[in-house]
Amino acid sequence: MRSVHTRVGGHELRHGLRQATLAGASLLALTVGALAQQSTRLDEISVQGEGGNGGATAGRALPGPRGPAVAPVEDPRGPVNGFVATRSATATKTNTPLIETPQSVTVVGRQQIEAQGAQTLTQATAYTAGIYSGVFGADERVDFFTLRGFVASDYGLYKDSLQLLNYGFGTFKVDIFGLERIEVLRGPSAVLFGAGNPGGIVNQITKRPTLTSFGNVELGGGSFGQTYAAFDVGGPTDDKGQLFYRLTGIGRQGGTQVDGADSDRIYIAPAVTWRPDGGTSLTVLTSYQRDSTAFTANFLPYSGTVKPNDFGLRIPRSLNVGDPRLNTFQRAQAFAGYEFEHALDSTWTLRQNLRYSFSDAFLNTYINQTGYADAAQTQLGRYQFLTSSKIGLFQVDNQAEARFSDGLFQHDLILGVDYKNFTLHDNQGTNFSAGYAVDPISILNPNYGQPVRGRPAPYLVNVNRFQQLGLYAQDQIKLTDRLSLIGGLRQDFAESIVEDKLFAGANSRERRDNALTGRIALLYNFDPGIAPYVAYSTSFQPQIGPDVITTQALVPDRGEQIEVGLKVEPVGAGYSLTVAAFDLVRDNPPIPFNFGTTQLGTVRSRGIEGQFVANLAEGLNVVAAVTHYDLEYTKVRSPSLNFLIGKTPTNIPETFASVFADYTIPFGEWRGFGFGGGVRYVGRSFADQNNFFKVPEYVLFDATVHYNWNDHWRASITASNIGDRRFVSSCQAELSCFYGEARRVIANVNYRW
Repeated sequence: MRSVHTRVGGHELRHGLRQATLAGASLLALTVGALAQQSTRLDEISVQGEGGNGGATAGRALPGPRGPAVAPVEDPRGPVNGFVATRSATATKTNTPLIETPQSVTVVGRQQIEAQGAQTLTQATAYTAGIYSGVFGADERVDFFTLRGFVASDYGLYKDSLQLLNYGFGTFKVDIFGLERIEVLRGPSAVLFGAGNPGGIVNQITKRPTLTSFGNVELGGGSFGQTYAAFDVGGPTDDKGQLFYRLTGIGRQGGTQVDGADSDRIYIAPAVTWRPDGGTSLTVLTSYQRDSTAFTANFLPYSGTVKPNDFGLRIPRSLNVGDPRLNTFQRAQAFAGYEFEHALDSTWTLRQNLRYSFSDAFLNTYINQTGYADAAQTQLGRYQFLTSSKIGLFQVDNQAEARFSDGLFQHDLILGVDYKNFTLHDNQGTNFSAGYAVDPISILNPNYGQPVRGRPAPYLVNVNRFQQLGLYAQDQIKLTDRLSLIGGLRQDFAESIVEDKLFAGANSRERRDNALTGRIALLYNFDPGIAPYVAYSTSFQPQIGPDVITTQALVPDRGEQIEVGLKVEPVGAGYSLTVAAFDLVRDNPPIPFNFGTTQLGTVRSRGIEGQFVANLAEGLNVVAAVTHYDLEYTKVRSPSLNFLIGKTPTNIPETFASVFADYTIPFGEWRGFGFGGGVRYVGRSFADQNNFFKVPEYVLFDATVHYNWNDHWRASITASNIGDRRFVSSCQAELSCFYGEARRVIANVNYRW
């Protein structure tokens, strides 16, 4: 790696990075010193560890103005009771009740994931407000989603509060069998995370070691010949109660809704927690995952998918535009890191979260994206596309939290220094660069096994490097027993480098940026469990790589939002309702364009969201969501783009709603028998920048039947899109449309001890 020595905002970036390292070392040094002098217990230990959904973490309740600390009912990194979560650490990086969080948050727990039979992040968030999952249809490679109208699966995907950067064809995808909960945080959150999409982030919380021993084995299978076997075991490893473990794994194999395109996976995740005393915890989280699948998104024309083509034909949803012999996607990824926490005393707690992430992926396939190759519209044109990518991502987040009273107000203060370093080796090639043609494929009688005429030649060989240093502070202040104020500021220093290896550096670019972002919010808690709030926040997301049109480095993505909301969560009522209205402006959102990325201008998103989650009665759980927003371009970066003003970006439905209910009979002869179902509505979206072509609305139905017996066994059958409706999830352009998921039926049997 070549040396880069620059000045950012009057300060040397290298000096800033050195300070981040020293800050992390200082936190550990303070911890070691504290351990040598004392063994401080936390006020209370949060323990949630029953069955296969347990978690073992140390935490303290925020001392309230009316009395001493109280043990939290729920661990914000542990299991959710039923469907209704009460706490989260994503929005504030502190253990905060959702009813006291002035931001729109939805938590999807393990029980809801299992009730819905979800096997991917896309499926698990299908009943969540503000998020549209499966933007590119049944894509096996990546979980694509939008938040508040903006693509967020690139910079908005997190794992255990550390970012998973998905840039270009360098990607990560986490198997949700290894997750305890999924938290969808809507709106800008750059103050604490220094990154992410202004529309929000999705934080995937990994399963952690438990205080009690448990085991879980599951076998299942279903549509397209899919079968899988999974296990999840954990508990203490010593008599002193200081060392705990968890081992989670799953293996999948079988087909997909695309003919000849398999989807196989191996996932294994060992985790260990060491707790030498009540005030100290070190959790090591690791995982390895290998995917062997195919390119299934297909990039099909509007004519023939959304509507019949000129000759009344539709392209089969199961058509493999590639070739079973030449449609390969493979990825190996690994995560290794730890979460360290130590309570110095009754006021100060130190934390350090660190992870190194690695991904190595390869894709070689035929793609359409060029429309029909004949006048009869029975042949699809194709080109061959090959890409290989390697990602190395190092991140560390150092935090110091203080909970105290200044004599007038209660404070929960968090100070932090975080740093990330991202490197992507990105190689892309096509048959166009190699000078040979690819035969078209018939939509009526596809002929596979044709000879491969060559190997794609590279048109891009880049090394993209990105590093970012952030200093942040946030204070949650109890102005009165009921009125809370949250304020935060963050200063970021970022550097992005593109090294062109193909053309001897002719297209190499460097860019350095810095920004100050902030958030301020007020929330008032009424006695019945009603909490109105108002919040203002800004965001800053440096971009990676070049602009495919200007060839210059992409400029930072910036956001600004005003949000007002209402939360209803009566004590003991077993339900939660969140309603939020927002006005969000995003400058320079990146969009895909001609094998690359560009930025067109400023987009405004204004809308309202509602999320209802309830454990209504013993055995009855319900989740419902509604979302509506208006999206439009308000500014453009070039006069040639003036036609976009007032237009809505493609790919993005502006209205969607859903409801899902699950009931298990709690007593009597039918005790343990359960059933449920859901309805999902997605409104129309646009397929071209001029908004001439529309993708129509659609409604899908889901169902589930299950039976629990002997407190150990569970069998279930779940079906999504039970009517097998053929629909297009979205179109990126008139020649790039994507079929949504076909009917998916999964049956499984589970044994727990």
